[in-house]
Amino acid sequence: MSDPIQSSGSPNRTLVFTPAEFEGISKYLIGTSVRLYPSIIVPQSAGPARIQEKPELMMQSVIESCPFKSVMSFVVGGALGGFMGLFNSSIAPHHQTVQLSTRETLIDMKNTIGSSAKGFAFIGFMFAGTECIIESYRAKTDLKNAVYSGAVTGGILGLRAGIKAAGMGAAGFAAFSAAIDYFMHTSSLFNPTN
Repeated sequence: MSDPIQSSGSPNRTLVFTPAEFEGISKYLIGTSVRLYPSIIVPQSAGPARIQEKPELMMQSVIESCPFKSVMSFVVGGALGGFMGLFNSSIAPHHQTVQLSTRETLIDMKNTIGSSAKGFAFIGFMFAGTECIIESYRAKTDLKNAVYSGAVTGGILGLRAGIKAAGMGAAGFAAFSAAIDYFMHTSSLFNPTN
């Protein structure tokens, strides 16, 4: 039941609404609470509103899933790592006392490219996966997600060398992730002013 409301006209007179009257006034002031399409939310910022088709919604949910983001980061990280390995092996090949033949040089380049590609792919997979999981758990998109994900990734990478290395790796990777995320969100290069 609702509490009595004092009338502004006379201090002794109170207004009491019945539940049906209160519901009618609420509907009049707020509007109906029934949505025409309760399971579909259409954003209004990208032009005229339209209802998304079911295949489009399915594709969007696949692309926004954590496994897809992790695998895409694995692939892109591997490609970037392969390019970096090619660059490093061509700039500074492993010098030995004897001159390497062309075949030995190509084998050395292949090993360097593969090693670099695996490292970058693993880092991309770990970072994107943990960031997506943390973001899904926290239900927020902010700087803390990158810091936490960087700490987890750096800690796991450094764990092979011991606990102290894991702590240093976690701190270093978290700081680097925070710096990159801050730069990406505040730089005029990525956020031009109109």
